[in-house]
Amino acid sequence: MRIAYITAGAGGMFCGSCLHDNTLVAALIRQGHDALLVPTYTPLRTDEPDVSCKRVFLGGINVYLQEKIGLFRHTPWFVDRLFDARPLLRWVSRFAVKTEAADLGDLTVSVLEGEHGHQRKEVDKLVTWLAEHVKPQLVHLTAALLSGLVPAMKRRLRVPILCSLQGDDVFLESLPESHRSRCLALVRLHCRDIDGFVATCAYYADFMADYLTIPRSRIHIVYPGLNLAGHGGPRPEHQRPFTVGYFARICPEKGLHILTEAFRLFKQTPGTEQCRLHVSGWLGGAHHAYFADIRKKITQWRLQDHFLHVEAPDHESKVQFFHNIDVLSVPTVYREPKGLYVLEALANGVPVVQPRHGAFPELLEATGGGLLVEPGDPHDLAHAVRQLFDNPAHRRELGSKGKEAVHARFHADRMAAETAALYAHYVS
Repeated sequence: MRIAYITAGAGGMFCGSCLHDNTLVAALIRQGHDALLVPTYTPLRTDEPDVSCKRVFLGGINVYLQEKIGLFRHTPWFVDRLFDARPLLRWVSRFAVKTEAADLGDLTVSVLEGEHGHQRKEVDKLVTWLAEHVKPQLVHLTAALLSGLVPAMKRRLRVPILCSLQGDDVFLESLPESHRSRCLALVRLHCRDIDGFVATCAYYADFMADYLTIPRSRIHIVYPGLNLAGHGGPRPEHQRPFTVGYFARICPEKGLHILTEAFRLFKQTPGTEQCRLHVSGWLGGAHHAYFADIRKKITQWRLQDHFLHVEAPDHESKVQFFHNIDVLSVPTVYREPKGLYVLEALANGVPVVQPRHGAFPELLEATGGGLLVEPGDPHDLAHAVRQLFDNPAHRRELGSKGKEAVHARFHADRMAAETAALYAHYVS
């Protein structure tokens, strides 16, 4: 089966959707499928081998220039290719990560207008390349925010189109109302022409059915899976202080400020004098001030000697990070649809404490690998961490159950097999 999987680069940062898409397509290829991962906007950044094709479509520089300057909507394609060079896009991405979603309203509307927007030339390039060189039997879009491509693809490719639902609402809700309502209307319109959708949990399937006015029967659930290479080795035997870990993008929506407040409350209880908080994950330019404020509070609370920030690591260092913590918590403010960091922690025998919303109740019910707490409540979070601190046997039991479940069920090969079976349903 020849599959074109269209994904969106995230401006040089480690992104859960990019990691998920790369892992999925790599597994499909291993299983013998002719799958092609096609990046848009920017090259992907992953901590595993990148299997995406070398050419980037809807390159971020061209998309931006065509939005801002009318001349660039008419330049020859060979000129545009100069701006789509991967080294240049990577370099520009260093500055793009400082851009807030709220500043991208006009651009998002135009991209969603597809052939009728300012980036119509970019849409034509991608669809022409797919039609003449790839000739896929099925196209899979990584997000509904790419649905502006659908009308042209439907007309020229005449193949089934599927679309993943992986957090589009979070971006859309960050836009100013004047742009949000227009973008949402366009996405809903394009969704009528998409053959099927793939969600990463039942909660998100139910939510997006209502949010995008999609019949629930058209949304399939394929839980995420990890490439387990390197995960799950023996944990170090050496003694060290009890350590709480955070591993995710460092930004307000992931809730690091809630965890640090919970850690302060936890440290006020007896016997926790040596306990530590380790933090790692992607820190983009737009959130340097947010993280600086957290570090300032840590210092004001006189906890700086018990706080460690680890720069966004490679795969090997990430696994090492998990081996050096006793419990993971990423207390998201929004309702997370995937939670790959939960699976990564559990894959290494680390129990988790997560808010009772989004995908987390399903993941913990399926794995038995952690505790749920009230969303946005640092007191409840501190209490749960204290429970695990006081009961090492229970902590080890949760970690062991979670590890066994992830290695048995939440791996890339299972995810790819279920996805391929779904593809076959639409292609046959």
